[in-house]
Formats: sequence, C-alpha cells, structure tokens
Amino acid sequence: MAETGTISELLSVLMLRAGYNTIVVMLGAAALGASAGAIGVFAMLRRRALVADAVAHATLPGVALGFLLAVSLGLPGRSLPFLLTGAALYAIAAALSIQWIASRTRLPEDTAIASVLASFFAFGIVLLTVIQTLKTGGQAGLDIYLLGATAGMLREEAITLAVFSLLVAAAIALLFKELTLISFDSEFARAHGFPVRLLDFAVLALVLAVVVIGLRIVGLVLIVALIVIPPAAARFWTNHAGRMTLLAALIGAASAYFGAAVSAIKPDTPTGAIIVLVAFALLLISVFFGSARGLAI
Repeated sequence: MAETGTISELLSVLMLRAGYNTIVVMLGAAALGASAGAIGVFAMLRRRALVADAVAHATLPGVALGFLLAVSLGLPGRSLPFLLTGAALYAIAAALSIQWIASRTRLPEDTAIASVLASFFAFGIVLLTVIQTLKTGGQAGLDIYLLGATAGMLREEAITLAVFSLLVAAAIALLFKELTLISFDSEFARAHGFPVRLLDFAVLALVLAVVVIGLRIVGLVLIVALIVIPPAAARFWTNHAGRMTLLAALIGAASAYFGAAVSAIKPDTPTGAIIVLVAFALLLISVFFGSARGLAI
C-alpha cells in the first residue's frame, strides 16, 4: 500500500499538481537539462567532454575568490554577481590554460586537461579552507556550489534558466550546419574556409555558460553529467546530428524533470544527484535498446 501511495504521489507531482515551489523547481531544472543536453552533443562529437569537466571544477576557486572579494568590500559574501563572475573568469582561465598547454607543449590534451582540473580544484579547496577560518566562514554556504541546491530554486532563477535555454537553442540553430560539419569532418571544413577554431570557441563558450549558470542548481560536480550523459544516450538512438541534438535535449530535460519530481516526494534526497541517476538510467536503457547502436538490436 505504501508503494502504491508513493507511485500515486509521484504521478501527481509529474502532472504538475504539486505545490508552486515544486513546479518552479521541476520546470527550471528541465530547462537547464535541455540546454546542457543540446550543447553537450557538440562537446561530445568534438571530443571536448573532458574540457567541460575541467572548467566545471575550475569554477571553485573563482567562487571562493568572489566570496572573499565581496567580504573585503563589506558586502554579503554570497552575493551572486561576485560568485558567478568569479566562476566565469576562472572557467575561461582554465579553458585558455588547457589550450595553451596542449598547443605550446608536447603534452597531449588529456594530460593538459587533467593537470588543469587537479590544480584549479586543489586551489579552490585551499581557498575554501581559508574561508572557513574567517568570522563569516561558517555561514559561507559555498558547499551548494559543489553539490547544488536545486530544491531552493527561486522563480527568478527558473525564468533565467528558461530564457537561457532558449538562447542556447537559438545559437545552436543559427550555427547548426557549421557545428555539424566541424564535428564530423573538421579538415574538410578548414579546407573550405570555415573558421574551425572560432566555431570550437563558440561550442566552448556555450559549455562554459551552461556550467556557470548551472552551478547553483546542480553544483560543479554534477553539471558535467548533464552535459555528457544525455548526448551519450542519444548517440545510441540515432546517427543524425539534428535528431541527436533534439533527443539529447529531451533526455536532459526529462532527467531533470523526473529527478526533481522524485526529490519532491522524498525531501531528504539530494535533487542534483537524483537527476544524474535518472539520466544514467536512461543511458543504460539506451545502451541496450537504442535503435542505432543498442546492444540488443
């Protein structure tokens, strides 16, 4: 009987019959999942998924320094503009560092990515330790940027995520032909005069934007999963770039929507982690039953 009641409650939440705050969280999370899944397709096809992981972890020192700067100016340490600006600057610095190491040294790109990820993240941990020694450190609340705080999403944040998702969709639609070309044959694109490096930068810029705007919602540890897992799942269903992008966006949105709904009926569960587990479950289904590359087909 308890299981029946739980299923009934879950269906009610999925049909948007829950409270206003729950609906806001579900729709906002779905918007973030859609934008992350869509741009993740091109990050995956261009083999830039690990770069997304590195820049996500690199935002931690930026968040910490943003907190310290705000406190030094006599402002609340958790001032969102300071935290997100710091995160964005350090994400850009990490991306440029990876590019510089890979192009100017003999180290392979994966080594450059791992080095930058570890170094920036370690620096962030040191800064968090310093913050904890301050009088305001105990109330810093910066742990939400590690694991996210989806359940605390505000209406304004949900609207921001929805608008951002539309902007990502518009950017992908505008550059779709070029992004598809460089994803499957960058040498051909370069030979015919397409600005491959500039298009790669556009993909990276959108990934950075998704990472920064998703920090507070699912955290730097989990935002990468929303960029990587939905495209990986979509790849098992189709080889067509357009359908893959749309399907990845749908999988990302569905994972976030369903994960937020599960968390709503189980308030003690971490929403961001549930969202990622739902996405992983969809990936497993795709691995076995995907119509293009599924093991069972």
